[in-house]
Amino acid sequence: MPRVAVIGGRLHAVKYARELDVDVVLVHEPDKYEPEFADHCERIVHAPVTDAAAVLEALTPLHRDRPFDRVLCTTDLGTVPAAEVAAALGVPHTPVSAARTIKNKAEVRRILAEQGIDPVRARLVRSRTDAAEFAAELGRIVLKPVDGSGSADVHIVSGAHEAELAWKAMESAGYREAVAEEFLEGPLATVEAFSVDGRHLTLGLTDETINDHLVEVGITAPPRVIGPYEATLRDLTVRLLDAIGVTDGPSHTEYVITDAGPRLMETHNRMAGLGIPEVVRRAYGLDANRLFLGAALGLTEFPTEPPALQGGAALRVFAPPPGTLTALGGLDELTRMGAVVRRVPPGTRAFGFPGLFEELAEAEIGVLLPLNPGDPVVPIRTGWDIRMGMVIASGADASQAIERCEQVLDTVEWHTA
Repeated sequence: MPRVAVIGGRLHAVKYARELDVDVVLVHEPDKYEPEFADHCERIVHAPVTDAAAVLEALTPLHRDRPFDRVLCTTDLGTVPAAEVAAALGVPHTPVSAARTIKNKAEVRRILAEQGIDPVRARLVRSRTDAAEFAAELGRIVLKPVDGSGSADVHIVSGAHEAELAWKAMESAGYREAVAEEFLEGPLATVEAFSVDGRHLTLGLTDETINDHLVEVGITAPPRVIGPYEATLRDLTVRLLDAIGVTDGPSHTEYVITDAGPRLMETHNRMAGLGIPEVVRRAYGLDANRLFLGAALGLTEFPTEPPALQGGAALRVFAPPPGTLTALGGLDELTRMGAVVRRVPPGTRAFGFPGLFEELAEAEIGVLLPLNPGDPVVPIRTGWDIRMGMVIASGADASQAIERCEQVLDTVEWHTA
């Protein structure tokens, strides 16, 4: 029976373990994972998922007794430790150098520019002066953490003075360097992909709706914004993965569709967040969770061509007025319209939305509402603030899926104090 180690992540990543007959050893931190993991895993061991040495110490005796076939990870925090542990154990994996590179947005920009893959102007900045000079040169720029995630601490600025203020804010937040990039005008699209031994398969494309804080609050597949660029986006994704050196596992790449064509915003060698894999599954019919456990082990077919579009799918985030939740209304109407509603009982901890999606996989319209009266409702300024819930819907096409999501958003009544 194949055996894998999974570092961190949520329950959806191991959902096919029993079906595929794979033994999973989960490495996670106490009280930071769903208890249901025990139903899918051979065993669970505890270690800080960002500490490669600690993870290696936990896994080495298990590997010695019965070797692991792969070391896997789906989250930003664990991608580099997973590569380092796999290298130490002699297990196939994306090289450590590539895992480190993809976490460094400035280095990714440098490599892609050198190879002529993406012409976005960017610079590594380490001072107020660096940031101001770049902004003075280009006019409007984006300043963001070199290894950031969740759209946290990202600043769009115009001119040297605003760049200096943004740098001051980043410095106060603890950053000592950042990547400065030219501001890209246009809608956002993503390409989800999976790689096995250096062969890359693009799974599906989506478009992203963002709020004023640059946080993704809506996902749609197929994307409505890419025009004639689908083949270009798929080709660019394969080229950049090769250029960086990614060989194995999931990837999530975001583009801005400018007047001059697609331009890279950023890329990650992990599964997308915000339920994007589920939107892609609904629209394109290929489940990234099944590939995650089965493709590298030869237990799941790894197609030679991207999947054909099967329909539309959309996801939208609830963004009610901030305050303290006092009541939710309109839930009976959701049932009448055929939506399946998933609530989280009071006092029960929700570990993240991906695991909850599994209960809604067969629902044409699925609604996640994890909050209860007395819980805080926060403004969505980063990806970590998306905690009020969301709706996901399938449709004959993207328009129908969006319409179903918007109907749910209009129906749920949020009462906050």
